[in-house]
Amino acid sequence: MNAFNKIYHLVGLTLILGLFPGCGNKPNPEKEQAYQKAASILTADESFFPIIDEELYYFTNQTLDSITPVYINEQDAVKKLMKQETWLAFTTRDFTKKERQDLIAQKFLPRAIPIAYDGLAIIVNNSNPDSCITIKDFARILKGEITKWDEIYPQNKLGVIDVVFDNPLSSTVRWCVDSILGGKQFKAPNIGAAKTSAAVIDYVENHPNSLGIIGSNWLNDKRDTTNVTFKKNITVMGVSKLDSATKHNSWKPYQYYLYNGNYPLRRTIYALLNDTRNGVPSSFTHFVQLPKGQKIILRYGLLPRIANMNIRDVIVNNK
Repeated sequence: MNAFNKIYHLVGLTLILGLFPGCGNKPNPEKEQAYQKAASILTADESFFPIIDEELYYFTNQTLDSITPVYINEQDAVKKLMKQETWLAFTTRDFTKKERQDLIAQKFLPRAIPIAYDGLAIIVNNSNPDSCITIKDFARILKGEITKWDEIYPQNKLGVIDVVFDNPLSSTVRWCVDSILGGKQFKAPNIGAAKTSAAVIDYVENHPNSLGIIGSNWLNDKRDTTNVTFKKNITVMGVSKLDSATKHNSWKPYQYYLYNGNYPLRRTIYALLNDTRNGVPSSFTHFVQLPKGQKIILRYGLLPRIANMNIRDVIVNNK
């Protein structure tokens, strides 16, 4: 057999084999449909609604890809990820050891990607004469050791401290339980939930004795491009690490105080990604990490994970 015939028979054999695909390469329509359905949504703790919506607006306009956000509590957001109902969830925590092990056992490659930092903000009604609080007193309120305003501030006559969170299963509640109470649950009867962050703000605005806890990205006045003005309808409390809170030793969740560590209630925001195909969920996560995505985070008053901040001294004229 000459060289030409060898090539001829080799090509013929290749073509014949190509007509019979291997059993392991058969397409699985149900598996493909399940992947595409999960890839079409992301889940996020409801407290991240403002920032995730803004990121999605620019991402979809730039890429023409479609992904629908589902804003729920943090616990359910992670549950959907673990059940492969989505490949991407935004939370304020990493995977637990068990969650990571379970996903790896299913041949997945789970990744927890830090994208930003926010502050847990403590807000009160504008009629409240006191605007500073210590971490110690905040913890005592959550433990139920303090239930009235005059137990912290003797001159405060607002009565019972009506504590309101966004959702019983939210990242805000979980972070306070883990980081402030050492894993112990709330037991005080004066602590409740208003379902959403927007509802917390509305409640505090209309109840003088209330104290609300929300993510700081809900606070910024969008008319102020410098991100140094909070919403006017409520008061954001300064928080002190010391035993006595004053205006001089208490800090609010401004970006710079998140950056330098002065504000003590700082959280990390994670993108929990379990996308094995590097599809739209991976693309969106990558977009949020890029300079444009990080700039959006900066504009919303949070601290970007990649913080290239220019610090300037400003003299304020109050005349």
